[in-house]
Amino acid sequence: MQQGSSYPPAGYGTAGTYAGAGAQAPASAQGMLFNQLEQMQQEIAQLRGMVEEQQNEIQRLKQEGLERYQDLDQRISSGAAAGGAPAQNSADGAVNANGTPTPPAAQQQASAEPGDPAKEKLYYDAAFDLIKAKDFDKASQAFSAFLNRYPNSQYAGNAQYWLGEVNLAKGDLQAAGQAFAKVSQAYPSHPKVPDSLFKLADVERRLGHNDKARGILQQVIAQYPGSSAAQLAQRDLQRL
Repeated sequence: MQQGSSYPPAGYGTAGTYAGAGAQAPASAQGMLFNQLEQMQQEIAQLRGMVEEQQNEIQRLKQEGLERYQDLDQRISSGAAAGGAPAQNSADGAVNANGTPTPPAAQQQASAEPGDPAKEKLYYDAAFDLIKAKDFDKASQAFSAFLNRYPNSQYAGNAQYWLGEVNLAKGDLQAAGQAFAKVSQAYPSHPKVPDSLFKLADVERRLGHNDKARGILQQVIAQYPGSSAAQLAQRDLQRL
């Protein structure tokens, strides 16, 4: 060890280099904490603004839904909602002897209106909301009214299918069978055709028409292979 040297070095703990470094650290840490706090406050303010916007949007949607319900009730009570197809003792008129749906006689849509996509969607959504509310009687009337008013709408195929589902939920097998059969008759290229035929087979089975149900299931498997309806049809065909 050299003479004159000492430990710790000179300046340690004084106003020298080591002391200066120690004095700057707390100030830097405080600055970082202040910046983080300020950033968090800004983020909280932004989140509060987003929440307020979402609350306003929810309130607006609720108001629109209420107006749709009121408009729908008014149309139904005033007689604008026409009934479904005439009731029959069975769904025989919907299929031929082989169980294949046959087109009905041409029917006039006296109350059909010119297309208006925005208005059509409003009516369709209002009818579908009644399904969510499990008000199947009004839903059936609403979908029937929609189809009478907008038979060529882009939503008509779906409306025809859901009319069948609603009538099935009500236990009206005849009306359900007629509605399901009409999907393939009036909208043969619609994506709901396989599902509607499968449902029609279910209706025929419930009515005790196993031969017709079997024929429709075979049609679904042959014409729509690979579809979920065909898979379900294969399963049900094995049970008949």
